[in-house]
Amino acid sequence: MSTSPSPTLLSRIAGPADVKALAPAQLPQLAQEIRDELIEVTARNGGHVGPNLGVVELTIALHRVFSTPEDQFVFDVAHQGYVHKLLTGRQGEFFHQLRKTGGASGFLYRSESKHDAFGAGHAGTALSAALGMATARDLRGSAEHVVAVCGDAAFTCGITLEAMNNVVSSTKRLIVILNDNEWSIAKNVGAISGYLNRISTSPTYNKLHHDIEAFFKSFPTGVEMNKVYHKWKRETKDFFVESSLFEKFGLRYLGPVDGHNLEALEKNLEFARHCDVPVLIHVLTKKGKGLDAAVNSPEKFHGASPFDPDTGESVKAIPGTPPNYQDVFGAALSRFARSNPKVLGITGAMPAGTGLSQLAREVPGQFFDVGIAEEHAVLFAAGLATKGFRPVCAIYSTFLQRAYDQVIHDVCLQNLPVTFCMDRAGLSPNDGPTHHGLFDISYLRCVPNATVMQPKDEDELVDMLHTSLHLPGPGFIRYPRGAGTGAAIKAEPALMPVGQAEVLKVGTNVIIWAIGNMVADALKLAQRLEREEHISVGVVNARFIKPLDRNLLLSQAAVVPLLVTMEDNVLAGGFGSAVLEALQEAHCPTPVERIGWPDKFVEHGSSVEILRAAYGLAPDAIAQRVIARWRGLQPDKVVADRG
Repeated sequence: MSTSPSPTLLSRIAGPADVKALAPAQLPQLAQEIRDELIEVTARNGGHVGPNLGVVELTIALHRVFSTPEDQFVFDVAHQGYVHKLLTGRQGEFFHQLRKTGGASGFLYRSESKHDAFGAGHAGTALSAALGMATARDLRGSAEHVVAVCGDAAFTCGITLEAMNNVVSSTKRLIVILNDNEWSIAKNVGAISGYLNRISTSPTYNKLHHDIEAFFKSFPTGVEMNKVYHKWKRETKDFFVESSLFEKFGLRYLGPVDGHNLEALEKNLEFARHCDVPVLIHVLTKKGKGLDAAVNSPEKFHGASPFDPDTGESVKAIPGTPPNYQDVFGAALSRFARSNPKVLGITGAMPAGTGLSQLAREVPGQFFDVGIAEEHAVLFAAGLATKGFRPVCAIYSTFLQRAYDQVIHDVCLQNLPVTFCMDRAGLSPNDGPTHHGLFDISYLRCVPNATVMQPKDEDELVDMLHTSLHLPGPGFIRYPRGAGTGAAIKAEPALMPVGQAEVLKVGTNVIIWAIGNMVADALKLAQRLEREEHISVGVVNARFIKPLDRNLLLSQAAVVPLLVTMEDNVLAGGFGSAVLEALQEAHCPTPVERIGWPDKFVEHGSSVEILRAAYGLAPDAIAQRVIARWRGLQPDKVVADRG
């Protein structure tokens, strides 16, 4: 008689209490089952493979020592939160649909679970948020623990150092986990990375620290002796062993600790739980542990597309798929840099994601990776521009938000010739609201001296980059995630007349002004309306959001009954708003139907098409809106005849 297989340990975990109930001998099996689950789901759906495989034991240990949701974990970026999801009741089909419509998000959101104390999708936020939560606890007089889980790359973010500077003046009880795997998305760069490497590899430093800690912990009242140890370290002023950088900020330093040794992790976390001073535990982990391909290619598997779990090979794109916009940009910038030593490329820890890996390979002396420090990247570029260089900052639309003050105060105010290439403008569907680039038109359009543009295809992207590198001031080029249209790229780029739109199709009833990737949709819409409704529809490729081609706009508005705008941005303050403002300033009453995203944060979903359909931006819905608006402008007899 056949018997059904025994349930796995992971399938029996309904919440953190079940993790605590396991015997220590069962924990390696649980860790392996979690890794198997992570690999299976991310191989199918894509996702942050390496970061999560590296924190399996650390997350198990956290849940064995602390008790969420009473205690709070604040994960920096939260792309390493999949293990936390599996241990807090989000298993089964919900997790199997990770990053898909109706499934678990790829990050942490307070609305998804009571165990998610703080949402995040950008780096460097955990320590400040955790410090705020710990201070609020102290003001309330409650006793819960707050743990900030920060990757080593988070310490290259200025905001993390700002928070660290305020820890001891704000609270006496905070636990910080420094998850040190030597990687952010790409290999970590800069002095902080080198410093952490020296700590983790110095046998003298580590032996002295561990021996002294062991001496104090050997007393029966070892936890209380932590106070004595901390006071002793402070008052000996590093005579016996140099303090870490963190101790100079007032945080008690423990480590380095093997991040895959559950016993060592639990002991150090338990010790930290009883400390009455802020504590930082330096944990060494292997990014991608459990999947050889992820260990060997950590940048590729930081955030991977679907892959073969046996070989690690990415699922091949459909033959004939055009290159991604980021790769078109990277090839063009490398080409321009080779012919002009003043052209420089700057990224914030994302050479592959932005397409700058090619520049790093081919012209390394003109490539700069500043780490996860977008504010610094922009200000660094501004300094370079004052000396005659033509820096190009390649930063995702959503991440440029982090450097908004530098864009205004340091670049645009001084009218410096810095080019910003903003990938992921529009939806990043699987990643969700922290990564959608739906706001940049609105937040840039109001800034003086900014030239803002978006190409309809790959050839126009190269022309816009070429044009921006010849502007006297700042230029911003936005383009979507993923493959281009397949347009051929000219042998020589063309300088574009700044602020001049392109008429693609003439019409007498309706004219659609579209920007970027919405141009192709506008052409399809025009053909549909002419075929099905006998409406003569023109299409304009706006090309420039700022300056807007007002002459063409006003000349068309004077002769057609209806204008339509289409943009991959929120409507509030967006491209359609620019059109409305131009018409109002010219006292032109021509009505405008604006197509774009509503005043909402858009959730994650399986595809751009699914999310557009959910928000009334599918082709049928757009067509019906334009038809209804057109009919509403016609005399009653015409409407009745058509009905």
